Amino acid sequence: MCCQVEMPITPNVARETSDLLKAVSDPTRLSMLTTLYRARQPVCICDFTAAYELSQPTISHHMGKLRRAGLVSAHKKGIWVYYRLAEPLPRAIKVLLEAIVAEPSA
Repeated sequence: MCCQVEMPITPNVARETSDLLKAVSDPTRLSMLTTLYRARQPVCICDFTAAYELSQPTISHHMGKLRRAGLVSAHKKGIWVYYRLAEPLPRAIKVLLEAIVAEPSA
Protein backbone atom coordinates (compact mmCIF):
# COMPACT_ATOMS: atom_id res chain seq x y z
CA MET A 1 0.00 0.00 0.00
CA CYS A 2 1.28 3.45 -0.90
CA CYS A 3 1.76 6.14 1.68
CA GLN A 4 -1.08 8.60 2.05
CA VAL A 5 -0.03 12.12 1.09
CA GLU A 6 -1.49 15.27 2.52
CA MET A 7 -3.03 17.70 0.04
CA PRO A 8 -1.82 21.17 1.12
CA ILE A 9 -4.53 23.00 -0.86
CA THR A 10 -8.09 22.21 -1.81
CA PRO A 11 -8.99 21.47 -5.43
CA ASN A 12 -10.88 24.79 -5.56
CA VAL A 13 -7.85 26.78 -4.40
CA ALA A 14 -5.65 24.89 -6.87
CA ARG A 15 -8.05 25.73 -9.71
CA GLU A 16 -8.24 29.43 -8.75
CA THR A 17 -4.46 29.68 -8.43
CA SER A 18 -3.98 27.91 -11.74
CA ASP A 19 -6.31 30.43 -13.42
CA LEU A 20 -4.24 33.31 -11.99
CA LEU A 21 -1.02 31.72 -13.17
CA LYS A 22 -2.47 31.23 -16.66
CA ALA A 23 -3.31 34.95 -16.79
CA VAL A 24 0.27 35.96 -15.94
CA SER A 25 2.02 33.24 -17.96
CA ASP A 26 2.16 35.37 -21.12
CA PRO A 27 5.35 37.50 -21.28
CA THR A 28 3.48 40.62 -22.41
CA ARG A 29 0.88 40.35 -19.64
CA LEU A 30 3.54 39.70 -17.02
CA SER A 31 5.49 42.72 -18.24
CA MET A 32 2.33 44.85 -18.15
CA LEU A 33 1.66 43.77 -14.57
CA THR A 34 5.17 44.69 -13.47
CA THR A 35 4.77 48.06 -15.19
CA LEU A 36 1.54 48.67 -13.28
CA TYR A 37 3.16 47.45 -10.07
CA ARG A 38 5.82 50.15 -10.37
CA ALA A 39 3.49 52.87 -11.68
CA ARG A 40 2.53 55.64 -9.28
CA GLN A 41 -0.62 56.42 -11.23
CA PRO A 42 -2.88 54.60 -13.70
CA VAL A 43 -1.34 53.84 -17.09
CA CYS A 44 -3.12 54.70 -20.33
CA ILE A 45 -3.73 51.95 -22.87
CA CYS A 46 -2.05 54.21 -25.44
CA ASP A 47 1.18 54.10 -23.40
CA PHE A 48 1.17 50.31 -23.45
CA THR A 49 0.51 50.32 -27.20
CA ALA A 50 3.53 52.58 -27.80
CA ALA A 51 5.82 50.77 -25.35
CA TYR A 52 5.17 47.25 -26.64
CA GLU A 53 4.90 48.08 -30.33
CA LEU A 54 1.76 45.98 -30.50
CA SER A 55 -1.58 46.94 -32.00
CA GLN A 56 -4.21 48.48 -29.77
CA PRO A 57 -6.53 45.45 -30.19
CA THR A 58 -3.71 43.12 -29.07
CA ILE A 59 -2.98 45.25 -26.00
CA SER A 60 -6.71 45.40 -25.21
CA HIS A 61 -6.90 41.61 -25.55
CA HIS A 62 -4.12 41.18 -22.97
CA MET A 63 -5.70 43.71 -20.62
CA GLY A 64 -9.04 41.96 -20.99
CA LYS A 65 -7.50 38.71 -19.80
CA LEU A 66 -5.92 40.48 -16.82
CA ARG A 67 -9.25 42.16 -15.98
CA ARG A 68 -11.16 38.87 -16.15
CA ALA A 69 -8.57 37.35 -13.81
CA GLY A 70 -9.22 40.20 -11.36
CA LEU A 71 -5.65 41.51 -11.56
CA VAL A 72 -6.27 44.97 -13.02
CA SER A 73 -8.99 47.58 -12.85
CA ALA A 74 -9.75 50.23 -15.44
CA HIS A 75 -11.48 53.56 -15.82
CA LYS A 76 -12.26 55.51 -18.94
CA LYS A 77 -11.24 59.14 -19.31
CA GLY A 78 -12.34 60.65 -22.60
CA ILE A 79 -11.48 58.18 -25.33
CA TRP A 80 -8.71 56.47 -23.34
CA VAL A 81 -8.81 53.70 -20.77
CA TYR A 82 -6.43 53.84 -17.81
CA TYR A 83 -5.32 50.73 -15.91
CA ARG A 84 -4.01 50.03 -12.43
CA LEU A 85 -3.50 46.92 -10.35
CA ALA A 86 -6.66 45.63 -8.74
CA GLU A 87 -7.16 46.13 -5.04
CA PRO A 88 -6.87 43.92 -3.24
CA LEU A 89 -4.37 42.10 -5.41
CA PRO A 90 -4.21 38.34 -4.73
CA ARG A 91 -1.35 37.73 -2.28
CA ALA A 92 0.37 35.18 -4.52
CA ILE A 93 0.49 37.63 -7.43
CA LYS A 94 1.72 40.45 -5.20
CA VAL A 95 4.55 38.24 -3.90
CA LEU A 96 5.39 37.21 -7.48
CA LEU A 97 5.54 40.84 -8.69
CA GLU A 98 7.64 41.90 -5.70
CA ALA A 99 10.13 39.11 -6.44
CA ILE A 100 10.32 39.94 -10.15
CA VAL A 101 10.76 43.68 -9.60
CA ALA A 102 13.38 43.08 -6.88
CA GLU A 103 15.55 41.02 -9.25
CA PRO A 104 18.18 43.08 -11.08
CA SER A 105 17.65 43.05 -14.84
CA ALA A 106 20.16 40.93 -16.70
